[in-house]
Amino acid sequence: MDALLSIGEVAERSGLAASAIRFYERRGLIHAERTPGDQRRFRRDVLRRIAFIRIAQRVGLTLDEIVAALGRLPVDRAPSSKEWKQLSAGWRDRLDQRIALLEALRSGLTGCIGCGCLSLRTCALANPGDAAAGLGSGPQYLMGA
Repeated sequence: MDALLSIGEVAERSGLAASAIRFYERRGLIHAERTPGDQRRFRRDVLRRIAFIRIAQRVGLTLDEIVAALGRLPVDRAPSSKEWKQLSAGWRDRLDQRIALLEALRSGLTGCIGCGCLSLRTCALANPGDAAAGLGSGPQYLMGA
């Protein structure tokens, strides 16, 4: 058991609260072994999984998507670099989509706010003839409609 980490050690090393670690365990994102006294003990590779979870959340993956992704990795050993690489390969398209959306938002805000009208309904440049009304409600231009 010396090589295993307590929940407090995992919390300290990962920067997460113990309650978040217990939540991740309940969701199946990480796994703990139990001592005879029913205390949680984590293998050191749990720190890498927690780092993956936090990065995946920043990329925009939902917890359900992260659970599914981590479900493809072995639970009895640390994943290999090849396994981690395969897992993150699908992120490229999502990142590219988010980058495009953010660039469109930045360009739209700069151009639209710069003209001073502040109205997508009446703006002759951004929405001539209120063409966006036919696309539905919400930020249709920014969502790629």
